[in-house]
Amino acid sequence: MDLSVQNRDEISKNIKEVRAKGFILAEFYGHEMENLHLAVKQDEFRKAFKEAGESSVVNLVLGAKKFPALIHGVQVDPVSSETVHIDFYGVRMDEKLTATVAFEFIGESPAVKEFGGVVNKSMQEVEVEALPSDLPHSIKVDISTLLNIGDSIYIKDLSLPKGVEVLVDPETTVVGIAAPREEEVAPVTPVDISEIKVESEEKKAEREAKKAESTDASE
Repeated sequence: MDLSVQNRDEISKNIKEVRAKGFILAEFYGHEMENLHLAVKQDEFRKAFKEAGESSVVNLVLGAKKFPALIHGVQVDPVSSETVHIDFYGVRMDEKLTATVAFEFIGESPAVKEFGGVVNKSMQEVEVEALPSDLPHSIKVDISTLLNIGDSIYIKDLSLPKGVEVLVDPETTVVGIAAPREEEVAPVTPVDISEIKVESEEKKAEREAKKAESTDASE
């Protein structure tokens, strides 16, 4: 995937002006690579990031040159939600690298539909090692294989793309089905009826005494 970039200073030396023209500030760097101060169009980056994420290689096209890189970091404005800065990490296509790849959970578990089980995702992403060209955008996890309460999918059960090695224990749980949660019912405190009866009789006696006092006073 290609992504056109420009030298930032060729647009303007004023950062606010660069942004006002619809560009995002960016830095390119890597092991034994020249640092470059770049700018990329908002709409073009949005499309590339949606497709590549942070685990697929994009080719930064700068004039007649191409620089293979990973989108290493994205800074977003908390108010406008617009991307304001990007870090591109340059890679060599003949060297393996370590990256974090997200899991993509697909399918529907029969244990949820038939027994009311709860899907418990223990992991959302995993660290892998691969050549840049082999890095997947995501790793699919099909939960339709989870038939019963207590079933789980482990790292060892995943179907990984060719050339991709997961860097965690194969016995690590990715997702499982837990039993349905029981609704908590507040305990009911038993009422001692004898106490209520005694209390009622005391109040009745009190009322009779007041009534008698009132009668005596009137006579």
